Amino acid sequence: MNTRIRKLTLLTTGALLGGALTLSIQAFADKGDSVLPLNELRTFAEVFGRIKQDYVEPVEDKKLINEAIRGMLSGLDPHSDYFDPKEFKDFKEGTQGEFVGLGIEISMEDGLVKVVSPIEDTPAQKAGIKSGDFIVKIDDTPVRGLSINDAVKRMRGLPNTKVTLTIARKTETKPIVLTLTRATIQTKSVKSRLLEPGFGYVRVSQFQEHTVENFASALGSLYKDNKAPLNGLILDLRDDPGGLLNGAVGVSAAFLPKDALVVYTEGRVADAQMRLYASPKYYLRGGSDYYTKSPAELKTVPLVVLVNAGSASASEIVAGALQDHKRALIVGTQTFGKGSVQSVLPLSNEGGIKLTTARYFTPSGRSIQAKGITPDITAEDNSDAGFRIREADLDKHLSNPNGGEEAPKSKPAAPAAKPAAKNGDSDSNAKPVDSQLEQALNVLKVQQILLKKNPS
Repeated sequence: MNTRIRKLTLLTTGALLGGALTLSIQAFADKGDSVLPLNELRTFAEVFGRIKQDYVEPVEDKKLINEAIRGMLSGLDPHSDYFDPKEFKDFKEGTQGEFVGLGIEISMEDGLVKVVSPIEDTPAQKAGIKSGDFIVKIDDTPVRGLSINDAVKRMRGLPNTKVTLTIARKTETKPIVLTLTRATIQTKSVKSRLLEPGFGYVRVSQFQEHTVENFASALGSLYKDNKAPLNGLILDLRDDPGGLLNGAVGVSAAFLPKDALVVYTEGRVADAQMRLYASPKYYLRGGSDYYTKSPAELKTVPLVVLVNAGSASASEIVAGALQDHKRALIVGTQTFGKGSVQSVLPLSNEGGIKLTTARYFTPSGRSIQAKGITPDITAEDNSDAGFRIREADLDKHLSNPNGGEEAPKSKPAAPAAKPAAKNGDSDSNAKPVDSQLEQALNVLKVQQILLKKNPS
């Protein structure tokens, strides 16, 4: 068979409960250049027959075939997967920024569901679920033995219905039991504000269909609210699990020269080899360029990008591109390290498969696979950083083609000053300080001082 399937979806993020996967329109070809392994297929048919004949209970053919497909894909790497028609529909809805569920990015480890990060402003985050938590039971069903899609199915459901999760956390001696209410989650992927006069802050929590246009609008609002050019800007990509690939290109394009290389991919077939640039044709969904009316100062404003171990995939593409082009200082902790690309291929049964087809590289040729982006300046956060997981911790993860998976060291930032407690306040009652954000702001202020001394 030599059939070409056009307009496929490319992803650069891990398995998600409720969406945030990196997508792009691109072609994939089934070259049909391999011979079917007849001996192995005979063995498969023999096992299929034994199950049908001898298993303790009758099993539907459809279930056996579906589970065989799931096993074939999940055995490749942590990000290849099979979607039945219902799962495929939910998957596509998740990339549009609206879904019914709890809002957790998950992976599988040792047969258990492991939380990569809770999605911002969702039932999971509000309930206190943390990166690194293990979900050991969903309602009364133990998770061990379930596929990741089965676990997702059980956590999804109708809006306003409840689900009970039993959580194992390394810092706790007893399981944590949480009852969450499923919700129709409309995630707002871009938030912005002035930290203080002259210093702006933009957070991207996921890369969705409307992220780039919302990002351009947020930047314009910051300049309008400040009523003058900004002295510095912080782009917060912490705990951003990824999203649409064109979204990553579009956010990068706000700060890079036109036609600067943002990311490129390498795979076995020609259609898996792409070069994506800071040009509207690589991020527009239609209509005119979102940045047409953006301030020219965006190309030169001092920029800090905040990252942590929950920054994955598309967010790593942005951080890597801005770092390689020396357009921003990356501040925070080592990122997740997902440097592979998945193609989503629709199937004739209205389901689909998500198949790893390429690795992506930063403009300078770095692969972040199982390594991540190393910050220019290390700034530890206040979370349980030691219990976070990264791509390198996942079973069957792809190797890094550049060799080695140990991240190089970055220099530490000066610690942010601890605010004095007000009269009558104690440290235990004080509002938690975002130490990473404060350190990032300090970095921007130092940059401003240096620019004044050396304006060239």
